[in-house]
Order: sequence, then C-alpha cells, then structure tokens
Amino acid sequence: MSSKKNTSKSKSSGKGKRALSVKVKSAKGRKLSSTRWLQRQLNDPYVQRAKDDGLRSRAAYKLTEIDDEFKLIKPGMTIVDLGAAPGGWSQIAAKRAGSMNGKGQVVGIDISDMEPIPGVELFHLDFMDDKAPDLLKATLKEGGADIVMSDMAAPSTGHKQTDHLRIIGLAETALEFAIEVLKPGGVFLAKVLQGGTEQELLTRMKQNFSKTRHVKPEASRADSSELYVLATGFKGRG
Repeated sequence: MSSKKNTSKSKSSGKGKRALSVKVKSAKGRKLSSTRWLQRQLNDPYVQRAKDDGLRSRAAYKLTEIDDEFKLIKPGMTIVDLGAAPGGWSQIAAKRAGSMNGKGQVVGIDISDMEPIPGVELFHLDFMDDKAPDLLKATLKEGGADIVMSDMAAPSTGHKQTDHLRIIGLAETALEFAIEVLKPGGVFLAKVLQGGTEQELLTRMKQNFSKTRHVKPEASRADSSELYVLATGFKGRG
C-alpha cells in the first residue's frame, strides 16, 4: 500500500489550532471509496480525540453532545444499546449512568464481537435475530429500561433510497422493542438518514411519547446524511 502525506494546513476543530492535512494516494487494489474513507479518517479530529480519550469510536461524542443538550442519562438508569459495536455509546452510558461503579445497568448487543467494557453486559448477536429481544428482556433489571438507544445501520448499498428504507426498518424494529421494555417517562434514540423519515415511524413515536424531535450532533460528519430521532416521555403500555 502506498500513501503520501501532504503538509498543506487545515483548521482543526475546537482549539483554534491548525493541523496538518493528510492526503492518501490511491493504491493498486484499493477502491476509490476506500481511499476516500481512509483520508477522511486520517483527517478527522474526532478520531484522534477518541484515541486520546480512550474511547472506542468517534460516535461516543455524538451521544455525549446529545446527552449534554437534553440531559437524558442519569445515575442509576438502565440503558439498552442496540448496535453497540465498537462500544463508544456504551462507554458513555456506563460512565454517566454509573454502571461501571455498580449503579444502574447498561446492556449492549451487536452482530460484531466486542472487547469487554467495564459496567456493560455485552451480547454478540444480531438484534434482528428472533432470539435477541427476549434475551435482552431477560437480562434487564425488574421494571425495564429507562433508555433504548440505537446506532444501528445496515451496510451501504450505494443506492440512496434502498439505504434509507433499510435504516428506517432497523429504527422501526428498535422502536417496537423500546415500546415493550421502556418504563413510563422513558427515552428512545435512533439513527435514521436525512431525506424524509418514514411517516409511519414518526406517527408511532408520537403516539407513544410526549415529544419527538430530530437531532444532528456536531460530531456527526457534516457530509453525512445521518440524523437521529429522539423521543422522550414514554407514555407507558396500555
């Protein structure tokens, strides 16, 4: 693999300093999309910041920003993290809920295997597997969950409409699970894609929660179409 570093300067985020921009040359056998992804990673200040802070991924800052703004996570809460790998969201949830210190509970599930995270019960299983919802329900403490959050995303097909439908399908499945396990007053947070959230998903959320909104944290890449739906004040079952 060949690469070339370009010492042209670009602004870094947050601290007013200027950082070196890295350019990656296309290598034989590597797709152009892979080259662009690698260059974006090398020049992403959140990627380096996550390494410095001991976090599993840059996605941890998305949850951090959302929670800082809406004050969702409180000590002692029970939280379910769907599509948890590589674990950035679970790390933030465990720290803020206190499960890494024996308070509350954080449960994560993903089709990809993960290294253990202090204070988090992890399951290596596809959430779309028929066994997954019952496994999670059996693991939760009595009373259910305070927050169900999903950063799940299906592999991109490159076809915008197809990708949109697939991620909406994941969000709808996550919502149905949330309705089954949330405590009254609970919270649901899920990733979708910009371009028109399916009306059925929004309608279902509005029926079951006091308030529904769209959120785009700063840590979400500016050129990314990802968006989050946040529903608060679960009305309860029945």
